[in-house]
Amino acid sequence: MTETSERTVTVSRAALVDLLGALAYGELSAFDRLAEDARTAPTLASRAALAKMAGAEIGHFRLLEEYLTGEGVPVEQAMAPFVKALDGYHASTAPHDWLEALVKVYLGDGLAVDFYRAVAGFLPEPSGSLVRQVLADTGHSAFAEREVAAAIAENRQVRDRLALWGRRLLADAITQAQYVVAEREDLAELFVSGFGDLSGIAVLFKQLQKQHSRRMSALGLA
Repeated sequence: MTETSERTVTVSRAALVDLLGALAYGELSAFDRLAEDARTAPTLASRAALAKMAGAEIGHFRLLEEYLTGEGVPVEQAMAPFVKALDGYHASTAPHDWLEALVKVYLGDGLAVDFYRAVAGFLPEPSGSLVRQVLADTGHSAFAEREVAAAIAENRQVRDRLALWGRRLLADAITQAQYVVAEREDLAELFVSGFGDLSGIAVLFKQLQKQHSRRMSALGLA
């Protein structure tokens, strides 16, 4: 995604624990959200689809838990610094219905994947491979595209409402990401060294916005 994908940087233990802790809590939160959203699904097929995705997310969480445990770090300890920020993001972007939940899964998780994939590009092994494995698609994309496309084809107002929702998700996600980086010095140093400098981070955020716009288009919301 960026030029940093072709090189690695020196990563401190504290920075790596922070990075994997944030990712682990993101995966745990994704499991919680998908399991909850599954209960609001309009059909049994939709409910089953989200339940399967939730199962995949908890599988990703276990990979991170095993790695951190092997490094002598309890996963709860690694996740703790990120609970407030991620819970705050999810509280401020709580979906009001099934369609908003699907859009949040598709766009929110997409942003996280783009970001962590860029970071994985400059991590040493085996950390880089672990992050890429955790980012494996759990089936969100195709399922969300089908469901949302069918809904907006029937109602223009639904499309307009979901388009506003999608833009809000981007703004809130970037705000929370900036807050987390500002609070965690080791993580901030990792990103600055990995992306070259502050201008490199700015380029990354522009790329994240472009990818977000592409996903909005895929949903028919651009």
